[in-house]
This record gives sequence, C-alpha cells and structure tokens, in this order.
Amino acid sequence: MLVGLGAVSTTFIAGVLAVRKGIARPIGSLTQMGTVRLGKRTEARSPLIKDFLPLAGLDDLVFGGWDIFEDNCYEAATTAGVLEKELLDQVRPEMEAISPWPAVFDRRYVKRLDGPNVKKGANKRELAEQLIADIRRFKAEQQCDRLVMMWCGSTEIFMQESPAHESLEAFEKALEANDEMIPSSMVYAYAALKEGIPYGNAAPNLTTDTQALLQLAERTRSPVAGKDLKTGQTLMKTIIAPGLKARLIGVKGWYSTNILGNRDGEVLDDPESFKTKEESKKSVLDYILQPHLYPELYGDVCHVVRINYYPPRGDNKEGWDNIDLVGWLGYPMQLKINFLCRDSILAAPIVLDVALFLDLAKRAGWSGIQEWLSFYFKSPIHARGLYPEHDLFIQLMKLKNTLRYLRGEELITHLGREYYD
Repeated sequence: MLVGLGAVSTTFIAGVLAVRKGIARPIGSLTQMGTVRLGKRTEARSPLIKDFLPLAGLDDLVFGGWDIFEDNCYEAATTAGVLEKELLDQVRPEMEAISPWPAVFDRRYVKRLDGPNVKKGANKRELAEQLIADIRRFKAEQQCDRLVMMWCGSTEIFMQESPAHESLEAFEKALEANDEMIPSSMVYAYAALKEGIPYGNAAPNLTTDTQALLQLAERTRSPVAGKDLKTGQTLMKTIIAPGLKARLIGVKGWYSTNILGNRDGEVLDDPESFKTKEESKKSVLDYILQPHLYPELYGDVCHVVRINYYPPRGDNKEGWDNIDLVGWLGYPMQLKINFLCRDSILAAPIVLDVALFLDLAKRAGWSGIQEWLSFYFKSPIHARGLYPEHDLFIQLMKLKNTLRYLRGEELITHLGREYYD
C-alpha cells in the first residue's frame, strides 16, 4: 500500500508490471539483481539475493493506495511524465485498474499542494479508523496474506517531538484532540502499525522515529524503516565522503545545489517543507566525517544545501556539488560533481527493496527499527543514544551480514587472515 500515487509510486508500480512482462529489467534493485557472497572467497558462492532468501516474488505483489487527486495510476503516471508513453501503454490496463482511495490530508503540513480526494472526519482518530477500514477492505478484496505500507507522499513541514509523541497514550489522546503536532503522515503510520503492518517512510517527515509510534510498533510486532530515500545528491555524498575520509583528505567546504521541477520540487519551494529536507540532507557529512575526531581536517566545513524549483526540468533532477579539499602540506584542491539524474527512476527500486525486506523482517519476527535498512535512507532512524551510520559501504556490509544471519550463514568481516595462516 502506497501513500501518494504520484511520480515515485506510479514509476514503481509500472516498473514492477513491466518487469513481470519481461519488457524491462529491475536495474537498481538489490533484491532483484544483487548477490550476496557466502563463505570464503575461494568457495565461489554468490547467489542472487532473491534466490538466497524467501522474499515475496514480483508476481505476488498487488498495489493500492491513497492520493489527494482522483487520477488512476495510468493518468497519474502520464501527468508525472517520468516514463515514456510506449512503456506505459504496455501496462495501461493494470495501471488504469488502480484508483486512489480518498487521502488523509491537511494543507497545514504541505502548503503547496491541494486536491479534492480527501477524507473528512470529526478528529484525527476517526481519520485513522477510516484508513484502517481501507486497509482491511483492500486485504480482503485482494486476498492478501500480508501487507506493507510505504509513505511516498510529500515532505511535510519541519516538526520536532512534543509531549504528544512521548507515549502511545499521549499520542492517542492527541489524535482525539486534533492536536496540530500530529501531521497526516503520523495518522497513516498509526493506522498501519495498529494493524501490525510494516511501515517504511520514504520522506524526511518526523513519523516512526517518535517514542509513541515506536512503542506501538513493538506492541504490534511491526517493523519500521526510514527515513528519506537516498537517491540523487545525498547518494553521491555517501559514496564520495567516505572515500575522502578514508584517505584523510581535508574538506573546507561542500556546496550542494539542485534543480528539479516535479511535485517534490514544488512542495520543497515552501521554506517550512524545505527545512525538513535540509535537516535530512545536511546531517550526512557530520556523521561520516566525524569532525570531533578529526578537527584539523573536518572541524570547520562550510556545508551549504540548496534546492530550486525549476518546472521545465520535471522529474529530471540535476545536482551540482563543489567540494573544496585540502591535501598534503595544506595544498588546496577541488572536486566538482554534476549529477543529471531522474528522481523517480532512482527511487522506484528502493521502494521495491524496502517493501520486500520489511515483509521479510515481519515474517522473521522482528519489530521496531530495522537499522540494517539504513543503506536506503538519507536520515536513517536508529536507537536513541546511538549516532546513525551514513557510510554507504558500511551500510551495505551491515545489510548483507543481516541477510547472512537470517539464513544461518557465517558473517563476513573481511579480515582475510584465513587465506594466509
């Protein structure tokens, strides 16, 4: 189940349908194309992850979701303009069959959007109950064994934890009181977790990283993952920054700017929504470079992040990075990156992977924060008292070791002494 049937969700759905029909490849999906090494390098055992683990198959997936606009998925995908008409027309009947259910939406939290397909209720608790009714009806009609919910909606305004989030009891009282500290995304997360459904947060919104919803996740044995899919510029940062730090190359400044023209760009044109995204994007360098351990190299980095809404570009996002470096004996250097990417093309395979892995975690009996899925997120949720791991390569090692652990295989440390003893 998808919250928001816009560019990311329709690109994901159309992609899965196209892969099923053999007219496209699931490029970018670790669950579909990735391998996992087992045992020693000399054993040459590297099965596909989808063969190694009992993941749900693509043929077993069915789709449903909510949106503030009434367009079916084919119409929404055409409006988004991500995929070519030739491909869309090959999955048109299946896409047209998916129409959105009325959404829980409040413009106080996403000020640049509005639409007619919106639920009404006496309070937010009643709206959550309406979502639960949607969930149960979808499960019955589609004869689903299991469900996963992914928030693929817009970035909400910046919020911090309040007394309404301190406990599940306080949260439920806040729902009934229509507390303004409960945004739409939290209503969806509450409904999913109340039903014991895994929940993934593809946006930087404050949601399942609150005490109240984490308590509910543990109570109903529901896995959660998030937040903010790592797609364009931040993906590059989590690749480049670990390399610079590994070689102890100093960083004086990192200037990042983006232009994009899709609905996400329009929403982020609002300063309050941009603040939420900025906090997510800017935290990455601090945790990777560890300035408290390397003050001479990274203690005074000038880190600037900009996002500019430019409608002619549509979903084809462009990110520029200028990195001012310091090398041997203090000599200055520069690195410049120009990443012309497609936002939803990068996001769609992550939605697939996170949904399949959350379903796997639920079947494994795991609940609460799934830190092993940090690989996919800009701002990974984590246990309190810990710092988040942002280094992409450490994240991938953690993910693959978790897969090995699930199947009782030896964990790989890459020490390698066994080859020389």
